[in-house]
Amino acid sequence: MPAILFGSISTLADTSELQRQAFNQAFAEHDLDWTWTRDDYVGMLGSNGGADRIAQYASARGDDVDAGAVHATKSRIFQTLIGDAGLAPRQGVVETVEAAKSDGVKLGFVTTTSRENITALLDALAPAISADTFDIIVDSDSVDTPKPDAAAYRFALDELGEQADQAVAIEDNEGGVASAGAADVRCIAFPNENTADGDFGSAVEVVEVLDAARVRELAAGTA
Repeated sequence: MPAILFGSISTLADTSELQRQAFNQAFAEHDLDWTWTRDDYVGMLGSNGGADRIAQYASARGDDVDAGAVHATKSRIFQTLIGDAGLAPRQGVVETVEAAKSDGVKLGFVTTTSRENITALLDALAPAISADTFDIIVDSDSVDTPKPDAAAYRFALDELGEQADQAVAIEDNEGGVASAGAADVRCIAFPNENTADGDFGSAVEVVEVLDAARVRELAAGTA
């Protein structure tokens, strides 16, 4: 049975600017005189992992910072922002999910973010998209190594009992696309507003709107 595997949070709703806002508010709470502009943040999105971004930025500036504590504050702020933002699913997401459900296609949400972030997002998108939408949800506690490692996708495929050639991933950033590719899963790049200029050369295609029929074809290996 084919499987459609949504990747990071922003494949469902574009939260990239909320993420940046949460980082900057967290910096202020920790008395750091840092401000990440949009250009700054876009330049950091070639890799995954917010705590690593904080640590690398601190190192480059010569600052002694508890990156884990700052990132924990950022996550708390981000979850609040999600709840207050009036988010809506991205174009084509609901149609893709409804078509998959109608056709008996399995659905996964394959992230390496925290379960708390996932819960905040899905609560904000319900009832259109909710935890019940997915046959499996992968989070940061599911695997030992985050994206771009293949572990998250391999874990999802094992849990679903599916083969890589009967699945398609939908990812919005370079690290996510690389993760899917490392697991031999075909990937549609679906960039968010801050990753649109990324290098998605290993994706089968790059789209601005999901097409449910096309996603289904790729999942089934018939495209």
